[in-house]
Amino acid sequence: MAIDRATEFRVLQAAYRGGVRAPEPLFELTADDGLGDAYVMRRVAGTAIARKLLRDPPYTAARTRITGQLGAIAAAIHATDLASLPPLKRREAADHIAGLRHSLDLLGHPQPVFELALSWLDRRKPPPLEQPVLVHGDYRTGNYLVDESGVTAILDWELAHLGDPLEDLGWLCVKSWRFGAIDKPAAGFGTRQDLWTAYERAGGRKVDATRAHWWEVFGTVHWGIICLNQAWKHLSGSIRSMEHAAIGRRAVETEVDLLQLLKSGS
Repeated sequence: MAIDRATEFRVLQAAYRGGVRAPEPLFELTADDGLGDAYVMRRVAGTAIARKLLRDPPYTAARTRITGQLGAIAAAIHATDLASLPPLKRREAADHIAGLRHSLDLLGHPQPVFELALSWLDRRKPPPLEQPVLVHGDYRTGNYLVDESGVTAILDWELAHLGDPLEDLGWLCVKSWRFGAIDKPAAGFGTRQDLWTAYERAGGRKVDATRAHWWEVFGTVHWGIICLNQAWKHLSGSIRSMEHAAIGRRAVETEVDLLQLLKSGS
């Protein structure tokens, strides 16, 4: 799913030039530089550490602004002129479901909650939009910087693609990205309605709550299967890693989250 560095650089260029709050991309490295496949961005102040953002006193004022800022920034991302972008894959709901099914099948073990959720997603998948938008692809806490004034930049553009704008908003609301602030669905800082209102006021498309719920369920399944894959890599010995093992244990959390989401949206 990840795009190459050269493509990511051009996506970031297009987004930055379109007014998205992102680091300014300066230049790509070449083979002659001897530093690998990379590009250079202008430094932006802020931290992405969720624990600090949610609890530390210096970010008290910022916490009241983050939800609205993320809604407005998402609207700017989705308004990026498609003609300014490099070639990107278009990924619809059906494509995402197929990818998750493939990943789950590769594990070779029964996973009834994830199978149930995938069936739910398949039966209710939203139709493709007539006009897709630039989707960030990993729009969540941990992938943006915040200082005392609020969000300063959106990072990590390697999963950018064309698709449904609600994919980004749904992913942002996945419970795992609230980092313990489970009563505030929008990244642990606000309500879904706060996020949607800010998004629409900044020029984003009218949010369909049913469609947004579908993408939140999808995001939860997606993260859960990522957790399963991390566990498998550790247990199989392909990557012996305490981090992989710890993330793998979180698959059970997403199963609980999914059952609650499916009940509320059935």
